[in-house]
Amino acid sequence: MSTFEDLGSLLMVRGADELDHAGGSLYVHLHRVAKRLTTLGASDTLVLAGLAHAAYGTDGFPTHLFDWQTERPVLESVIGPEAELIVYRYGSCERETTWRDLAEHHTVTDRFTGTSEELSTPDLRDFVDLTIVNELDVLDHAPALAPKLRPFLQEQIPRWQSLASPAVLAESQRLLPL
Repeated sequence: MSTFEDLGSLLMVRGADELDHAGGSLYVHLHRVAKRLTTLGASDTLVLAGLAHAAYGTDGFPTHLFDWQTERPVLESVIGPEAELIVYRYGSCERETTWRDLAEHHTVTDRFTGTSEELSTPDLRDFVDLTIVNELDVLDHAPALAPKLRPFLQEQIPRWQSLASPAVLAESQRLLPL
């Protein structure tokens, strides 16, 4: 089995297919995010992180499949330390203090620990690409959220244009014309 398949199996064991999420189950959402990242030319590491991005819950989806305090090594053993760190950063991100001015301060605030971390350019790109792709998937599959989410993304994504990959920016502009 491949790492991708191993992770998919682990997500099933952890109940991702039983949790409601935009457009079906969390499991289906995670696969759509990973598929879109693949289509947009993301690295294998980022695609794996996309498949597991909600493993520790998120600021917008508090249900978790793994305990961030005790089970990070479990996820890391399947997807590797680089992908796991992307998943942790994504899940632990305190959106209110991070998202708006991320292009200026390059700092992600950890909602679990209260600490902040300044990210390198490649780490920022992975973080922003995953964030945009996730939010686009939610927008595509949760029509009830569109009246609030669409204007937010139309305002937020241009702030991140210096951080996101060209392919992710093009996809967001295609789906969110201004």
